[in-house]
Amino acid sequence: MSNLNVKVDRYFIEGCGRCSFWKTPKCKVNNWQEEMQWLRSILLECGLTEELKWDVPCYTFQNKNVVILCAFKNYCALSFFKGALLPDKQGILSKPGENTQAVRIAKFTNLQEIGRLESALKDYIKEAIELEKNGTKIEVKEKANLIFPEELQNKFEEDLIFKKAFEALTPGRQRAYNLHFSAPKQSSTRTSRIEKYTQQILMGKGITDQ
Repeated sequence: MSNLNVKVDRYFIEGCGRCSFWKTPKCKVNNWQEEMQWLRSILLECGLTEELKWDVPCYTFQNKNVVILCAFKNYCALSFFKGALLPDKQGILSKPGENTQAVRIAKFTNLQEIGRLESALKDYIKEAIELEKNGTKIEVKEKANLIFPEELQNKFEEDLIFKKAFEALTPGRQRAYNLHFSAPKQSSTRTSRIEKYTQQILMGKGITDQ
Protein backbone atom coordinates (compact mmCIF):
# COMPACT_ATOMS: atom_id res chain seq x y z
CA MET A 1 0.00 0.00 0.00
CA SER A 2 1.19 3.50 -0.78
CA ASN A 3 0.99 6.54 1.47
CA LEU A 4 1.22 4.46 4.64
CA ASN A 5 1.73 6.51 7.79
CA VAL A 6 4.30 5.07 10.21
CA LYS A 7 2.32 6.45 13.15
CA VAL A 8 -0.64 4.36 12.06
CA ASP A 9 1.65 1.36 11.70
CA ARG A 10 2.35 1.67 15.42
CA TYR A 11 -1.38 1.56 16.13
CA PHE A 12 -1.62 -1.86 14.48
CA ILE A 13 1.35 -3.10 16.49
CA GLU A 14 0.65 -1.54 19.88
CA GLY A 15 -3.03 -0.53 19.91
CA CYS A 16 -4.52 2.83 20.83
CA GLY A 17 -3.27 2.96 24.43
CA ARG A 18 -6.69 3.66 25.91
CA CYS A 19 -6.83 0.63 28.18
CA SER A 20 -4.58 -1.64 30.22
CA PHE A 21 -4.22 -4.07 27.30
CA TRP A 22 -2.07 -1.63 25.31
CA LYS A 23 0.94 -3.37 23.76
CA THR A 24 -0.36 -6.78 24.86
CA PRO A 25 -1.89 -9.70 22.89
CA LYS A 26 -5.23 -8.92 24.57
CA CYS A 27 -5.54 -5.54 22.82
CA LYS A 28 -8.72 -5.60 20.72
CA VAL A 29 -6.79 -4.31 17.70
CA ASN A 30 -5.22 -7.78 17.51
CA ASN A 31 -8.65 -9.37 17.05
CA TRP A 32 -9.15 -7.69 13.70
CA GLN A 33 -5.70 -7.33 12.12
CA GLU A 34 -6.54 -8.81 8.72
CA GLU A 35 -9.91 -7.11 8.49
CA MET A 36 -8.55 -3.70 9.45
CA GLN A 37 -5.57 -3.95 7.11
CA TRP A 38 -7.95 -4.69 4.24
CA LEU A 39 -10.16 -1.76 5.18
CA ARG A 40 -7.03 0.36 5.46
CA SER A 41 -6.01 -0.53 1.90
CA ILE A 42 -9.50 0.34 0.62
CA LEU A 43 -9.36 3.76 2.30
CA LEU A 44 -5.95 4.53 0.82
CA GLU A 45 -7.01 3.36 -2.64
CA CYS A 46 -9.73 6.01 -2.50
CA GLY A 47 -7.12 8.75 -2.19
CA LEU A 48 -7.55 9.66 1.47
CA THR A 49 -4.68 10.86 3.64
CA GLU A 50 -3.85 8.58 6.55
CA GLU A 51 -3.32 10.21 9.93
CA LEU A 52 -3.34 9.23 13.58
CA LYS A 53 -5.89 11.28 15.52
CA TRP A 54 -7.25 10.57 18.98
CA ASP A 55 -4.85 7.58 18.93
CA VAL A 56 -6.72 5.83 16.08
CA PRO A 57 -6.37 5.80 12.27
CA CYS A 58 -8.24 8.76 10.78
CA TYR A 59 -8.59 9.37 7.04
CA THR A 60 -8.88 12.89 5.72
CA PHE A 61 -9.45 14.79 2.51
CA GLN A 62 -7.79 18.20 2.26
CA ASN A 63 -7.39 18.25 6.05
CA LYS A 64 -11.06 17.45 6.62
CA ASN A 65 -11.98 14.34 8.60
CA VAL A 66 -13.87 11.77 6.53
CA VAL A 67 -13.73 8.41 8.28
CA ILE A 68 -12.13 6.64 11.24
CA LEU A 69 -10.96 3.03 11.27
CA CYS A 70 -11.48 1.51 14.71
CA ALA A 71 -11.52 -1.77 16.63
CA PHE A 72 -14.02 -2.90 19.23
CA LYS A 73 -14.34 -6.12 21.20
CA ASN A 74 -16.92 -7.71 18.91
CA TYR A 75 -16.22 -6.01 15.59
CA CYS A 76 -14.09 -3.52 13.70
CA ALA A 77 -15.67 -0.58 11.94
CA LEU A 78 -15.51 2.35 9.60
CA SER A 79 -16.98 5.44 11.26
CA PHE A 80 -18.12 8.12 8.80
CA PHE A 81 -18.16 11.62 10.25
CA LYS A 82 -21.07 12.66 8.00
CA GLY A 83 -22.56 9.22 7.56
CA ALA A 84 -26.10 10.49 8.09
CA LEU A 85 -25.85 12.19 4.68
CA LEU A 86 -24.75 9.04 2.81
CA PRO A 87 -27.41 7.19 0.74
CA ASP A 88 -26.54 3.81 2.38
CA LYS A 89 -27.82 1.77 -0.55
CA GLN A 90 -26.46 -1.44 1.01
CA GLY A 91 -28.09 -0.79 4.39
CA ILE A 92 -24.81 -1.26 6.28
CA LEU A 93 -24.68 1.98 8.27
CA SER A 94 -25.98 2.32 11.79
CA LYS A 95 -26.02 4.91 14.56
CA PRO A 96 -23.38 4.32 17.24
CA GLY A 97 -25.84 5.80 19.74
CA GLU A 98 -29.61 6.17 19.72
CA ASN A 99 -29.49 9.97 19.49
CA THR A 100 -26.41 10.33 17.30
CA GLN A 101 -27.10 12.84 14.56
CA ALA A 102 -24.10 12.86 12.20
CA VAL A 103 -21.85 9.81 12.62
CA ARG A 104 -22.73 6.44 11.09
CA ILE A 105 -20.67 3.24 11.35
CA ALA A 106 -20.26 0.16 9.19
CA LYS A 107 -19.39 -2.92 11.28
CA PHE A 108 -17.38 -5.93 10.13
CA THR A 109 -16.67 -9.26 11.80
CA ASN A 110 -14.90 -11.20 9.04
CA LEU A 111 -13.02 -10.91 5.78
CA GLN A 112 -15.92 -12.32 3.75
CA GLU A 113 -18.10 -9.32 4.65
CA ILE A 114 -15.42 -6.91 3.51
CA GLY A 115 -14.82 -8.81 0.28
CA ARG A 116 -18.53 -8.84 -0.52
CA LEU A 117 -18.88 -5.11 0.14
CA GLU A 118 -15.53 -3.83 -1.13
CA SER A 119 -16.93 -2.16 -4.24
CA ALA A 120 -19.83 -0.64 -2.31
CA LEU A 121 -17.50 0.60 0.43
CA LYS A 122 -15.42 2.44 -2.14
CA ASP A 123 -18.61 4.12 -3.38
CA TYR A 124 -19.50 5.13 0.19
CA ILE A 125 -16.02 6.57 0.73
CA LYS A 126 -16.12 8.47 -2.54
CA GLU A 127 -19.54 9.87 -1.65
CA ALA A 128 -18.16 10.94 1.75
CA ILE A 129 -15.29 12.69 -0.03
CA GLU A 130 -17.76 14.50 -2.29
CA LEU A 131 -19.51 15.86 0.79
CA GLU A 132 -16.23 17.49 1.82
CA LYS A 133 -15.50 18.73 -1.69
CA ASN A 134 -18.90 20.40 -1.75
CA GLY A 135 -18.57 21.79 1.76
CA THR A 136 -21.77 20.03 2.81
CA LYS A 137 -22.60 20.51 6.48
CA ILE A 138 -24.88 18.67 8.90
CA GLU A 139 -27.38 20.70 10.86
CA VAL A 140 -27.63 19.41 14.41
CA LYS A 141 -30.37 20.08 16.92
CA GLU A 142 -29.66 22.59 19.62
CA LYS A 143 -29.04 21.25 23.10
CA ALA A 144 -29.55 22.75 26.53
CA ASN A 145 -26.82 25.18 27.54
CA LEU A 146 -24.10 23.97 29.91
CA ILE A 147 -21.20 25.82 31.53
CA PHE A 148 -18.14 24.23 29.97
CA PRO A 149 -14.58 24.36 31.35
CA GLU A 150 -12.16 26.52 29.39
CA GLU A 151 -10.28 23.48 28.11
CA LEU A 152 -13.43 22.03 26.54
CA GLN A 153 -14.32 25.37 24.96
CA ASN A 154 -10.82 25.51 23.48
CA LYS A 155 -11.30 22.01 22.07
CA PHE A 156 -14.56 23.11 20.43
CA GLU A 157 -12.78 26.04 18.78
CA GLU A 158 -9.88 23.89 17.57
CA ASP A 159 -11.95 20.97 16.28
CA LEU A 160 -15.36 21.73 14.74
CA ILE A 161 -16.04 18.03 14.07
CA PHE A 162 -15.55 17.27 17.76
CA LYS A 163 -17.84 20.18 18.67
CA LYS A 164 -20.56 18.89 16.36
CA ALA A 165 -20.20 15.37 17.76
CA PHE A 166 -20.49 16.65 21.33
CA GLU A 167 -23.55 18.73 20.46
CA ALA A 168 -25.15 15.64 18.87
CA LEU A 169 -25.00 13.73 22.17
CA THR A 170 -28.07 13.45 24.36
CA PRO A 171 -28.32 16.12 27.09
CA GLY A 172 -27.62 13.47 29.72
CA ARG A 173 -24.43 12.35 28.00
CA GLN A 174 -23.32 15.95 27.59
CA ARG A 175 -23.87 16.61 31.27
CA ALA A 176 -21.98 13.47 32.30
CA TYR A 177 -18.97 14.38 30.18
CA ASN A 178 -19.06 17.98 31.34
CA LEU A 179 -19.07 16.95 35.01
CA HIS A 180 -16.16 14.56 34.41
CA PHE A 181 -14.14 17.14 32.47
CA SER A 182 -14.84 19.94 34.95
CA ALA A 183 -14.01 18.03 38.14
CA PRO A 184 -10.17 18.17 38.23
CA LYS A 185 -8.55 21.25 39.74
CA GLN A 186 -5.58 21.23 37.36
CA SER A 187 -5.98 22.33 33.76
CA SER A 188 -3.61 19.62 32.51
CA THR A 189 -5.83 16.91 34.03
CA ARG A 190 -8.95 18.42 32.49
CA THR A 191 -7.24 18.49 29.09
CA SER A 192 -6.07 14.89 29.50
CA ARG A 193 -9.61 13.73 30.26
CA ILE A 194 -10.98 15.48 27.18
CA GLU A 195 -8.38 13.87 24.93
CA LYS A 196 -9.00 10.45 26.49
CA TYR A 197 -12.69 10.53 25.56
CA THR A 198 -12.44 12.34 22.21
CA GLN A 199 -12.86 9.20 20.10
CA GLN A 200 -15.77 7.99 22.21
CA ILE A 201 -17.52 11.32 21.72
CA LEU A 202 -16.87 11.20 17.98
CA MET A 203 -18.50 7.77 17.94
CA GLY A 204 -21.61 9.21 19.59
CA LYS A 205 -21.11 7.24 22.79
CA GLY A 206 -21.60 8.29 26.39
CA ILE A 207 -18.90 8.19 29.02
CA THR A 208 -20.02 4.78 30.32
CA ASP A 209 -20.87 3.20 26.94
CA GLN A 210 -18.78 0.28 25.73
